[in-house]
Amino acid sequence: MAGSVLVPGTVFVELAVQAGDRVGCARVEELTLQAPLVLPEDGAVQVQLSIDGGEDGRRALRVYSRVEEAEAEQPWTLHATGALAAGAPAVGWDLRVWPPVGAEAVVVDGLYERLSGVGLAYGPAFRGLREVWKQGEDLFVEAALPEGVAEDGAGFGLHPALLDTVLHALALQDPAAEGAMLPFLWSGVSLSAVGASAVRVRLTPRGRGEIGLRVADAVGEPVAEIESLVLRPVSTADLAAANSPTAESLFRLEWVPAPVARSEGPVGSAGWAVLGDVESGGWRGAGVPVTSYDGLAGLVAALDGGATVPETVVLPVACGGGAGVGDVVAGVLGVVRGWLAEERFAGSR
Repeated sequence: MAGSVLVPGTVFVELAVQAGDRVGCARVEELTLQAPLVLPEDGAVQVQLSIDGGEDGRRALRVYSRVEEAEAEQPWTLHATGALAAGAPAVGWDLRVWPPVGAEAVVVDGLYERLSGVGLAYGPAFRGLREVWKQGEDLFVEAALPEGVAEDGAGFGLHPALLDTVLHALALQDPAAEGAMLPFLWSGVSLSAVGASAVRVRLTPRGRGEIGLRVADAVGEPVAEIESLVLRPVSTADLAAANSPTAESLFRLEWVPAPVARSEGPVGSAGWAVLGDVESGGWRGAGVPVTSYDGLAGLVAALDGGATVPETVVLPVACGGGAGVGDVVAGVLGVVRGWLAEERFAGSR
């Protein structure tokens, strides 16, 4: 895409399915793609899967990668998060009748040339789209792995190139669409058979940018079901960010104390100012003089009247009483803004 080589989102689905099989979780409840995995022009990429122990048969999954370089250790990038669950799929459908009665054929000629025009260039392994039909809002897709790729399909649950190829049919619904739509959120993925090299698939719209998939083999027997797949547009800027060495790295939040600039005013002996009720807050007995003011406005008015700038100002925050979280936070934010706007508080805490 736009000159960068992307690992298809379907690869992460396959990784999640394979990982689930090894821990007794046959269902991928959810898989959210956080950042594209862009392959470097040279060298290898290391991939790491992390599965947490869980309760009630559910486990959290995370997929990371980093460029393998001998000179320096590279940061890990988080590409996908999700949840795995136990339980066999309940299959009550098939696609033996093919194509469906009353479905109309859709022309697929020129599809890959048009996709290339919006920045998506697919190699031979991803050009196995054979036929597409439409019945109402549903699309019925027939696809197969090309020769040379099909021989390697036995090791996969559902070959990522084959599943990705099926999704290309979505571009036939809106020929005027601009940009690339790539998988973002997978929900309810379960396999009932493995190793298919040719598939029949029913794509059913679930809403804007969302579809459901039923995948069968070449004779219509169920292979996989995906309850929901959400797609979103991806731009060249997204790829540039993903290609950055620090993109989506495992950063952490660390608080650094800000230096307190002491003013020339009489600060240090004035004690504490409490913007509220002193008694209810339990501020008595702190060992320093404590004065109560009616909010920040009351303190500012006292300073205008000649009061000494306090060393420490305490803001009690009352919750409950019908006040919502948003109201409480907005109130605190208003006080903080008023505080920062008052230069006389530069030496106070």
